[in-house]
Amino acid sequence: MAGPLLLIVAVPVADAFLPPDIHLAHLLTVATAVAAFGSGPRATTLVGSAALLSLTVAGLERHTLTTESVLVEWCSLAAVSVLLILFTHLRDRHERALLRALSVSDTAQRVVLRPLPERAGPVRLASEYRSADADAHVGGDLYASARTTGSTRLIIGDVRGKGLASISDTAIVLGAFRAAAHREIPLPELVSYVEDAVRWGLAEFSKSEADLHERFVTAVIVDIPDDEPVVHLVSCGHPPPLLVRRSTGTVTTLQVAEPAPPLGLAVGESSAGMYVPATFPFRDGDRLILYTDGVTEARDPAGRFYPLAERVAVRAGHEPGPLVEAITADLRDHAGGRLRDDMAVVVAQRDPGPVVVAQRDPGPVGG
Repeated sequence: MAGPLLLIVAVPVADAFLPPDIHLAHLLTVATAVAAFGSGPRATTLVGSAALLSLTVAGLERHTLTTESVLVEWCSLAAVSVLLILFTHLRDRHERALLRALSVSDTAQRVVLRPLPERAGPVRLASEYRSADADAHVGGDLYASARTTGSTRLIIGDVRGKGLASISDTAIVLGAFRAAAHREIPLPELVSYVEDAVRWGLAEFSKSEADLHERFVTAVIVDIPDDEPVVHLVSCGHPPPLLVRRSTGTVTTLQVAEPAPPLGLAVGESSAGMYVPATFPFRDGDRLILYTDGVTEARDPAGRFYPLAERVAVRAGHEPGPLVEAITADLRDHAGGRLRDDMAVVVAQRDPGPVVVAQRDPGPVGG
């Protein structure tokens, strides 16, 4: 506001020292335009009115107010000011509508991808999700947790595709997992249930047969028993988890001997027999790292992939929260400051502390 008002004062002062046939009144339009660019309707109205008053005072002082040139300048300034005030009204109205739409979208997205609890039973959790789209909180990557009476279950996945279709598929996967994961059913039956839901969702919402065959979800679904030092997992075409041993600090890739096809691509009728869990030792203090290919396929300016296992080994002593934060920051630096794909990381650490039995996903909160 200071700039436009200073210009309004300066123009008539300068006019007073110029010959009668030279006018700087057209510069008053600039003051109104600058106000409209950086302020709202009220400020623009104030500056426009002040500009007209300034031109009127200058005309009276020089006895030129009723001359043809000054009247044309006055009418032109008035017309431009009205148009700019109208413009700021319309701009503000559109901005308010956009903010309302973004608020609704943001809330809906946060409901879909809820933050993980810090602890689920004997397992401490930390997670991070970053969308390639800076304005989106949900995209093609997903994760969730659930508690049964005797275990903690996790899912991490990657939906093929972008935009609204990927958000729809993400909601289907997470909805199916949350609906069934807390039940006392074996891990293969849980995966089969999620597969059936994904198949139904893809068939229901695909635009064409070709679209149906091009949509699928890679995922790893994990079961961590409270009373056994092991982890059971089923991999559906997803990058293998990493396991960090507390005793040695070594990082091991948990390769599954019999990986299942991605969710939505199973041939024939889905059944629990299609999914064979792999079991690995998971002792107190060990850390399980689940991630999506947005992490390992991130490239540096030279085209090199992000060496996740190598970077985790350097930070093997980190607690889950700091480890996730370090991976995320290091990944962004590796990619030159901007991620080109969605990424998700979940770290689960078996903690010898007391078991928290009834902890489940929290309600919709930011993150």
